[in-house]
Amino acid sequence: MQNKLHTAALVLFSGGQDSTTCLAEALSKYDRVETLAFDYGQRHRVELDCRLTVLAEIKKQFPHWAHKLGDDHQFDMALLGQISDCSLTRDVAFEMEASGLPNTFVPGRNLLFLTFAAALAYRRGLQVIVTGVCETDFSGYPDCRDDTMKAMQIALSLGMDKRFLIETPLMWIDKAQTWQLAEDLGGKVLVDLIVEHTHTCYLGDRVHRHDWGYGCELGQKTTCPACDLRGKGWNKYKTTA
Repeated sequence: MQNKLHTAALVLFSGGQDSTTCLAEALSKYDRVETLAFDYGQRHRVELDCRLTVLAEIKKQFPHWAHKLGDDHQFDMALLGQISDCSLTRDVAFEMEASGLPNTFVPGRNLLFLTFAAALAYRRGLQVIVTGVCETDFSGYPDCRDDTMKAMQIALSLGMDKRFLIETPLMWIDKAQTWQLAEDLGGKVLVDLIVEHTHTCYLGDRVHRHDWGYGCELGQKTTCPACDLRGKGWNKYKTTA
């Protein structure tokens, strides 16, 4: 049974498959939902445009959710891009580093995002912060782990003297299950919306169209890990559906 104290949520919404699924899940649960994106100089900055299309399509295709969608926010986090030397903010090839992490890892990104999200949630009277991080089907980022989220929830709640709930609907499911969750929440209409309008590709590719949406040509040396995960997840979802 939903806690009556939790009536309003802030969704970290990039406009990708994961955050769109999280947004749909929040809209199915909470009375008021606001959205937040970050411009940190990412190579795939096209996602910031796609997310506005996704929001408009959700309002149009899901009128029973439209009245719940509150304000959308976007923060300028250019400094994060300036101090990050990684393949998401620099024109360099995707590769593994000596640390064992891929060079798509942006140190401190999710920690900063959650801190700024909590500051906004505090001002806007939102009790829940929703993020699409996942520990099951991911690239090994330490700031996506469940332990990290639990620690941030405690730190932000103590530091702002306000009891926040950090919700991670995708934490223990893989990409195929994420596609299935979208179907469970909004049927084929939501799945089709995610395929056509969301953006995942780290290279910002909106030219190559696949069954699962726009992105890299899979199997090529330049394929980004985000497209690889999304494509494989789609194939597994369609096979097991």
